[in-house]
Amino acid sequence: MALPTATVRTTCPYCGVGCGVSATIRPGSIPIIAGDKQHAANHGRLCVKGAALGETLGLDGRLLHPQVRENGQLRRASWDEALDRVAGGLAAIVAEHGPEAVALYVSGQLLTEDYYVANKLMKGYIGSANIDTNSRLCMASSVAGHKRAFGEDIVPGCYEDFELADMVVLVGSNAAWCHPTLFQRILRAKEARPALQVVVIDPRRTATCELADLHLPVKSGTDVWLFNGLLCYLARHGAADADFVAAHTAGLEAALAAADVDCADPASVARACRVDVQALLAFYEGFAATRKVVTAYSQGVNQSSSGTDKVNSIINCHLLTGRIGRAGMGPFSLTGQPNAMGGREVGALANMLAAHLELGNAEHRAALRDFWDAPRMAAKPGLKAVDLFRAVEEGKVKAVWIMATNPLVSLPDAEQVRRALDRCELVIASDIVGATDTNLHADVLLPALGWGEKDGTVTNSERCISRQRAFLPAPGEARADWRIVCEVARRMGFTGFDYASAHEIFEEHARLSSWRNEGGTARLFDVSSLASLGAQGYDDLEPLQWPVTDAAPAGTRRLFGDGRFAWPDGRARFVATPPRAPMHAPDGAYPLALNTGRVRDQWHTMTRTGKSPRLAGHVPEPFVDLHPHDALLCGVREGELARVTSAWGEMVGRVVHSGGIARGDAFVPIHWSGQTASDARVGALVNPVVDPVSGEPEFKHTPVRVSPFVVEWHAFVLSRTDLTLDAAAYWTRVQGEGFVRYELGGRGRVDGQWARALLGAREEDDWTEYQDRGAGAYRAAWLADGRLQACVLVGRRGALPPRDWLGGLFAAEAVTPAQRAILLAGRAPRQGVDPGPTVCACFGVGRNTICAAIRERGLQTAAEVSGCLKAGSNCGSCLPEIGSLLAAVAGE
Repeated sequence: MALPTATVRTTCPYCGVGCGVSATIRPGSIPIIAGDKQHAANHGRLCVKGAALGETLGLDGRLLHPQVRENGQLRRASWDEALDRVAGGLAAIVAEHGPEAVALYVSGQLLTEDYYVANKLMKGYIGSANIDTNSRLCMASSVAGHKRAFGEDIVPGCYEDFELADMVVLVGSNAAWCHPTLFQRILRAKEARPALQVVVIDPRRTATCELADLHLPVKSGTDVWLFNGLLCYLARHGAADADFVAAHTAGLEAALAAADVDCADPASVARACRVDVQALLAFYEGFAATRKVVTAYSQGVNQSSSGTDKVNSIINCHLLTGRIGRAGMGPFSLTGQPNAMGGREVGALANMLAAHLELGNAEHRAALRDFWDAPRMAAKPGLKAVDLFRAVEEGKVKAVWIMATNPLVSLPDAEQVRRALDRCELVIASDIVGATDTNLHADVLLPALGWGEKDGTVTNSERCISRQRAFLPAPGEARADWRIVCEVARRMGFTGFDYASAHEIFEEHARLSSWRNEGGTARLFDVSSLASLGAQGYDDLEPLQWPVTDAAPAGTRRLFGDGRFAWPDGRARFVATPPRAPMHAPDGAYPLALNTGRVRDQWHTMTRTGKSPRLAGHVPEPFVDLHPHDALLCGVREGELARVTSAWGEMVGRVVHSGGIARGDAFVPIHWSGQTASDARVGALVNPVVDPVSGEPEFKHTPVRVSPFVVEWHAFVLSRTDLTLDAAAYWTRVQGEGFVRYELGGRGRVDGQWARALLGAREEDDWTEYQDRGAGAYRAAWLADGRLQACVLVGRRGALPPRDWLGGLFAAEAVTPAQRAILLAGRAPRQGVDPGPTVCACFGVGRNTICAAIRERGLQTAAEVSGCLKAGSNCGSCLPEIGSLLAAVAGE
């Protein structure tokens, strides 16, 4: 008899594309995850991270019960005790030191309803704007740029515009890895219309460049020069839309005057940007000649000390040509988190209010105070993320409540955050994970619901509101974030937080969007027609783009098509953007410019994606990507370990040469934390300088030096249980199928006694080992009841065998004597090609396998590779890498 199943439509918890997900629940089995074919963001497609969501739902490592710190140790507590400690602690600090002495640091992982009540508590009841979000680290410059240009934080277009455009410009965006399903839409549009031009502007040659007709590898930090030059070129070559500019904009003269100073001559721009002048002119000419242009930008633009000016320099070019608000054209901010946009709607940033009301506008503050019946309304901007944690360290902020984020890993100058948390009187953390770098410093830990368990809404990069629906029961004592906030608010004596369900919060949020929102200064953010959905209407809510009003009950695809913007006079503003270099430039002590970013198959600090074995195979270790010439100058070699040092901190990673890095640059991924590597928190290195307008940090340009990290031996360990690796100078951890994989580097003697201590084996345990001191080789296996419990293989550089074949032994009920011998010999049980590093995570296809098939079968296209090996035929995230392998093999 078949067990009953049910399917729930929800939304992916990863990037800002906001893909629809279908979760099919099967009793006794993990849910089957697939793309929602009815969701307009992805039409049923998922990237490999989304496809692997079912593998991340286990409760290992989950925070399941409240905990409080007592005598330096965390212990389990009841909800009443934990909530009383939070509410009482906050109230006491406010009473003694005032509302500015407390702060909330929240996250784009929260649902809109969670975000809303947190802002209501902080800004309307405690009376301080000291609530900021980790979205400050990824899209604050876009918010500031939109407000300066449009009068309101508006993304004017929709995803369909990428398919309707005749030119797509991707600036500082490795969309192939960071927004994969949207990138696949561009790829399919390009296949259908080869005339569609794709331009990539990025210091690195990334996977996204495999689709590009033109790649401009600009020098890090020079985007303003590039787009100021484009503005000058468009103005001087008759590409301006004079009627649009005259009727709908203001400020062109000042913007052109600022651009003219350094950027009027394309040759000068090319030198500043370190690009070929002919390639630059090809971009300028193509942009000028193409009416339908979408310019999409992401963290390479935002995460900069001049990020807001970069945003406005892009928008200026679209305003000059009138390419905005119509099909197939416009500037487009690609957000990094699933609900960064929803957070912006409810005022999650420290300098904003809910419903796009302005904190600096007295009438807006009064409107929100009246709507909330707020007893103490914030009257000035709060502390932005970097300044907030400085204030914590200085003792000005004495209590901080951190929700769904890990600032000890993600913030710049992360050691400063550690000092701040150590000195803070009261650190509260709401999270789904128990042991994170940040949570280890908490005085109170509150277990929150995770994806699949919580219920609410999110808004993606194209302003599309989607339901994130629960399909799993709440584990342990975990509660929704909004419910936790409301419980604390009530215990602090505040009314206005008596919500029975998430839909009541959403309806209040929708009502607020039309509150005193009329006349010539009406805000474009308006979802008022959703204010009376009721519980059933909320449950049934289909994805739709705001504004959602009585005049547009089905939502609004594009804004500004009528030429009217959100400034009182209806005119968009050109913004003068004089180019300026990053504050800290490479020098003799720190000669390289460090760029940071994501890898394809991981997310943030890996608390979710790190649970999936197949996601671990693509990039299993932290690395530093260098140009071979720079590696030579630094005295490091590919495959060896290196220390990367800045004025703020250091980390260790393995040297790689991707072929995509220019001389003078370096790249390190952001994902590794103190829980997954010995010393790989890149945030510890990052320059804490911020954009003066947006407060967004300079993640893309930190001066560093690279030096050898010398170890005497390398090793890898596969173990059924987690290990303590204090004896290793270097270690990293990833999840395997039924085991944990560690990569090690160390110094000193390696022998059986060392190995037993490392693995936790006793003298009487079933232990097999082999050692060749002359070759520097040691291999050992620990078995329990015939099954492989752990194995360790040690060698000198380059002497370690492939890892993948060993993992299969953990699935065996018993290890045979022949397999023991093969394990100790350190070689695979059969001859053949080592599959190499994973390229296609969906089907587990490695680089060497793909290259061998290309050579042996004469494959010439990615489609032929997919037909032969299945690689690339599912989510498509690996297609750019398959394309690069085809080109590499062809060039042999």
